[in-house]
Amino acid sequence: PHLFLTNTTSRPRRDLAPKLARMGIVAGADAILTPPVAAARWLREQVSGPIALFVPDATREEFDGLPVVDPEYADHPAAVVIGDLGRRWNFDLLNQAFRLLMVEPRPHLVALGLTRYWRAPDGLRLDAGPYIKALEYAAGMSAVVMGKPAAPFFAAAHALLGTVAGDTWMIGDDIRTDIEAAQRAGLRTILVQSGKYLPQDLALGIAPDAALPTIAALPAWWGEHR
Repeated sequence: PHLFLTNTTSRPRRDLAPKLARMGIVAGADAILTPPVAAARWLREQVSGPIALFVPDATREEFDGLPVVDPEYADHPAAVVIGDLGRRWNFDLLNQAFRLLMVEPRPHLVALGLTRYWRAPDGLRLDAGPYIKALEYAAGMSAVVMGKPAAPFFAAAHALLGTVAGDTWMIGDDIRTDIEAAQRAGLRTILVQSGKYLPQDLALGIAPDAALPTIAALPAWWGEHR
């Protein structure tokens, strides 16, 4: 059994499945776990009241059925949800989120992952993590994290798989968000040395159980070591 984990918050699962298919990987939407899906489940169970979303428009459908309000007109939200808005982030938008977090009683700050950056065609780009850290610092509060590297996100994954942490492997290209975080959650890890991987990552004192040049090397490695 396997599951695809992603901190992508810019598009819903129904858009991610065709992207995988174009790479030759067949996966239905139910085989993909994203932070918005995990966050919506948590909000339904833990929060009562309006929710202000700072997420891409395409991702809002994952929150259908929840009492979502426009951040511009929200007075006392019960939760403020932060995703990856990319170039839409500016001072006014970040300040708007900050002001909502300062309203009493304080709302929950819900982070759709804490990824620091990702690799785009034109080079590295900041992800949602730096903006969430700025809001935590300014508002004097800690975010409830729903994506990698939060341990509950990995726990949700192997719960869906019906496995236990020690028998579950995390395979990824981010030495901290994928490998270190999964190890802290009790999973075994394989680092793929492509994507956002940098050679200096292996000098950080984080040792994956295995390292592969690309994901294409996984089937042969798995067949030999399983």
